[in-house]
Amino acid sequence: MARDTYQDELDGLRDGVLAMGELVTDRLDDALGCLATGDADRARAVIEGDEDVNDRYVDLEERCVELYALQQPVASDLRFVTASFKILTDLERVGDLATNLAGYATAGGREPAAGVQFAELEGVGRETLALVERSLAAYEAGDAGACRQVAADDDEVDALCHRAGETVARDLIEREADGSAWAVETLLDDVSRLLLTIRDIERVGDHAVNIAARTLYMVEGDRELVY
Repeated sequence: MARDTYQDELDGLRDGVLAMGELVTDRLDDALGCLATGDADRARAVIEGDEDVNDRYVDLEERCVELYALQQPVASDLRFVTASFKILTDLERVGDLATNLAGYATAGGREPAAGVQFAELEGVGRETLALVERSLAAYEAGDAGACRQVAADDDEVDALCHRAGETVARDLIEREADGSAWAVETLLDDVSRLLLTIRDIERVGDHAVNIAARTLYMVEGDRELVY
């Protein structure tokens, strides 16, 4: 393959990763909107749209494999293809988490009296959405400093998720201590959904950090952010 054609293939891979990132962040944005509104039609569109994300993932994964097999990239090109391959996996998993969130938001009642409301979690979720968007911007620009900042800012998201989880658990314990056994029993499904929502929002942030870590490796060969 001529050098110009090879570079076009690398550029095409970068564009493909960014396009998949835009698709996934749009899905996540819609899923977070469902937390605020409980919109069943919007949630259904997110869930059904996961197939598009999976198809895009498979196509781009095959492109990475072809570059490995046919071009045997070395040095910075090898790091780029390797990082892109791993970032695709993180994006596919963020798509799965968006599907989960849409399902949690519409599976039961909209007013779980468990100290935290689904609409309140939308704000935390949007913090993680911003992290994913920033990590993708760092990938596009090859910005090592932005990668490190994403990892640092994820600590605040983790703290927000931890506090939300504590609030839900404390509310349930207090109700049980008051002897409200019947009320606690009726809340269990909603409490479970709230805790799962918090967990998956936190996981989105973890994948944003992963994307930043892969990018930092791509740019500097540095593994400092890799778990």
